[in-house]
Amino acid sequence: MSAAVLVVVGVLTGLTTVLFGFGGGFVTVPVIVWVDVAAGPAAATVAVATSSLVMVAGAVVATAATPRPVLRRLRGAGPLPAMLGIGGLAGAFAASFAPAGLIHWGFVVYLAVTVVDVLARPGFLRPNSDAGAAARHRTFAIPAALGMPIGAIASFLGVGGSVMTVPLLRRSGLPMGTAVALANPLTACISVPACVVFLSSHGADGEAGVPVVGSVDLCAAALLLLGVLPVVALLRRRPPRIADRLHAWGYVALLCLVLTAMVARAA
Repeated sequence: MSAAVLVVVGVLTGLTTVLFGFGGGFVTVPVIVWVDVAAGPAAATVAVATSSLVMVAGAVVATAATPRPVLRRLRGAGPLPAMLGIGGLAGAFAASFAPAGLIHWGFVVYLAVTVVDVLARPGFLRPNSDAGAAARHRTFAIPAALGMPIGAIASFLGVGGSVMTVPLLRRSGLPMGTAVALANPLTACISVPACVVFLSSHGADGEAGVPVVGSVDLCAAALLLLGVLPVVALLRRRPPRIADRLHAWGYVALLCLVLTAMVARAA
């Protein structure tokens, strides 16, 4: 039953990767915590670590299938990818030693702040009249100085960082489809170094019945990727046509759904 659930969740993760740039962390972390409950207090760390491996694969495949003209927008990013990677390393190290409650409630707070931000501030759901002019005066929508904090928070919580990068890209005047497409390579910059740390760290005790390499549950990751990769490869090459405003509201609705599920689990 758990295997079937993980494959189905993998399909959903592939959809969120293509449609929202999430990379799967918001979907996979709660599910892996449930599947690996036998790991006890280490379940949250195993979930974050396993999510990072799934995000690496999904983000790399999605990036490879993205049209080159879209990816050329990253040329102005400067040191941002490197700063995201450094932050990803730091967050992964911290997550390896953090208590489960801190990761869980950090995840909840992260989601709640993001929902409030995209609803309250202009430029995500409502057009920002200053976005076009501001975009012409900078090389890339996300300053390199934000790379380390974005990478650290994302890898600590097992998410790809797209919940911070997509709104920033969106507020620069980009349509949702382009913002989501650019979020995937940025997610890879965070997830690759984080995954290396998790694979070499110590996670759940093997006696708990959770087969892990480092802190990564390779069995759960393989089942998730069985659903993720075909969906990402297909939809990234032939993305569905969604009205921009509807796309933005769908992004917010999914955040609210996951936030509700995480709060309900803790209740």
